[in-house]
Amino acid sequence: MGLLRATSPADLAAAPFTYPEVGATRDAELPAGYDHVERSVVVGRGDEAFERAVAAVFGWRAQRGVGLRVRATGPASEPGTVVVLTAGLPRFGYDIPCRVVWAQTSGDERGFGYGTLPGHPESGEEAFIVRREPGGDVVFALRVFARLASPLARLGGPVSTVVQRLATARYLAAIRAAARG
Repeated sequence: MGLLRATSPADLAAAPFTYPEVGATRDAELPAGYDHVERSVVVGRGDEAFERAVAAVFGWRAQRGVGLRVRATGPASEPGTVVVLTAGLPRFGYDIPCRVVWAQTSGDERGFGYGTLPGHPESGEEAFIVRREPGGDVVFALRVFARLASPLARLGGPVSTVVQRLATARYLAAIRAAARG
């Protein structure tokens, strides 16, 4: 999927997930057998910073902040929304398909998680969560369980891991910038 042709998000509406633990980014413990990433950072303070960070998360700003193009069948706040993220040049990029598996749109903790679909270089799930702490701090958290799935990603092994770490840092920076306005 990807090179020289664009994957349509609508075509993936019924595609199966590439892992069995769908929704597990909401669990206290991430599933065994995957690489885990759990990072959080204070991105601001107060109600305005919280609302800006939430809007950024649901507006795909973390993904865009990494340089990915976003094509989706709906908003990140709706489970079932299919998103195809594209890395690289238009029509010469690599499509990264996912589907939103859960979303929390109210309360002091808001965010969503999406899971990988066929064609994604990894197998697993990512969650993007904004939390308002009792003292007023606004925290952005990223929870991931994933393993390399495509032959290209496995071939790239250590390079794929470095790319994921860089993406994580840029996700955090994008939401921090959004929270600060």
